[in-house]
Amino acid sequence: MTFIQIYDTTLRDGTQSEGFNLSANDKIRIAQKLDELGVAFIEGGWPGSNPKDAEFFEKARQLTWKNAQIAAFGSTCRIKGGPEDDANIKALIDSGAPVCTIFGKTWMLHVLEVLKTTPEDNLRIIEQSVAYLRGQGRRVIYDAEHFFDGYKADNAYALETLKAAARGGAETLVLCDTNGGTMPWEVEQIVHEVKAAIDHPLGIHTHNDSEAAVVNSLVAVREGAIQVQGTINGIGERCGNANLVSIMADLELKMGHKCLPEGGLSKLTDLSHFVAEVANITPNEHLPFVGRSAFAHKGGVHVAAMRRSAQSYQHIEPEVVGNKMRVVVSDLSGRGNLLSKAEEYGVEVDTGEEVVGVLGEIKELEARGFSFEAAEASVALMLKRQEMYYKAPFELIDFTVNVDHRDKRGIFAEATVKVRVPGSDEVLHTAAEGNGPVNALDKALRKALLPHYPVLANFQLADYKVRILDGNNGTSALTRVLIDTQNGTKRWTTVGASTNIIEASWRALADAIEYGLTIAY
Repeated sequence: MTFIQIYDTTLRDGTQSEGFNLSANDKIRIAQKLDELGVAFIEGGWPGSNPKDAEFFEKARQLTWKNAQIAAFGSTCRIKGGPEDDANIKALIDSGAPVCTIFGKTWMLHVLEVLKTTPEDNLRIIEQSVAYLRGQGRRVIYDAEHFFDGYKADNAYALETLKAAARGGAETLVLCDTNGGTMPWEVEQIVHEVKAAIDHPLGIHTHNDSEAAVVNSLVAVREGAIQVQGTINGIGERCGNANLVSIMADLELKMGHKCLPEGGLSKLTDLSHFVAEVANITPNEHLPFVGRSAFAHKGGVHVAAMRRSAQSYQHIEPEVVGNKMRVVVSDLSGRGNLLSKAEEYGVEVDTGEEVVGVLGEIKELEARGFSFEAAEASVALMLKRQEMYYKAPFELIDFTVNVDHRDKRGIFAEATVKVRVPGSDEVLHTAAEGNGPVNALDKALRKALLPHYPVLANFQLADYKVRILDGNNGTSALTRVLIDTQNGTKRWTTVGASTNIIEASWRALADAIEYGLTIAY
């Protein structure tokens, strides 16, 4: 078993992803989470490139880091001059970071066409830059930019660039697939050849332009790399970087290596979602290991097997990475899906006709435009209504909604609702105004029910989504409505569908309140 160093560059390379932005405080929060996880290195940014990164390093110097070393990123010095008078090198030193990671040119194309210099001078600035930073008491990691492209073009020169960095004192030589176009078998061969030619610790840094970043990283480890660079959730420029979440799980669970302190893997799901939340982006629910759908089971055959053996359709136990197994209900479901849902929500149902009846209703409703995958509260209610002694907290008699345009008031909505509560023959008839028809309906229903169910005052609309299912029918199209409701501690989703958006909204709204009164409490 080899310990593999995890080098996280979410705060630098990750922020080059389109739509992914972090303030200096955001970076500190994520860095603290990464340190808690137990990664070896956290690359905070490029202190010579912008004030925000400089601010991060200033804040980082005031904190105590338990597991990780903070790294500052930069380039080799300029061609004309040396590292001692280079502003970029000075910024690295001034950052106070104990580790400096610098990149240099490997590919002859870049040496001649981008740097506009000679191969010999490129080797000089690599060695001198590394040596100068080492002389200033810094640990130095060398990123060989475009290494695989450079190696394929001129393997002898590519190796010379690594030797120059090693002579300067770099502790790790990182082979970078900067354009993300190298295939796994190429990585395997090249890393093997480099390992044979240079007796020095190697690292790997891959991009995902060919959807091979994770496997390329793992292949490099198999060939002897002891450090893996990447980002949380695989964010990064263009198509992203290697996803460290998947890599860390694969290293420990599939390859027998250690890369985190004991118990670190169980924090992966929380970390993945935390990074997305801080960056204010929607989490990718289909990410391996940590996505909400990573252990979600929808097919009836799958769920039936899972109820007998959890290993039948899961490659690991979800809890190992901080995730959990879920059963999804849809028109593809079988009896096992509903039995699992009933157990999850504490609903007592017969395993025979009652479940079969609900299953048939779900399939029929999905054919009419409902979707229960994201509306589990509606499914729970359908099962709850099958309990022998269940009584709904209210019964709808009828409702009316009027939307008018009135002089000086503009658009005006008013709803009336007639409902009956159990144990009473009284019809509760209430009316309310709202800023729209759904709002008016909600207010009228609450007005009727609040005297009987004061807890209803804690229910809040959290989200309201509308989707047109058959746009070819124009304004008569089938409409699906999803309503998210929360009571401060719990959140649930209900669904309605109809060619009439008011009817669809009422179905979702009434289910939301019934669920909150009977199951959420």
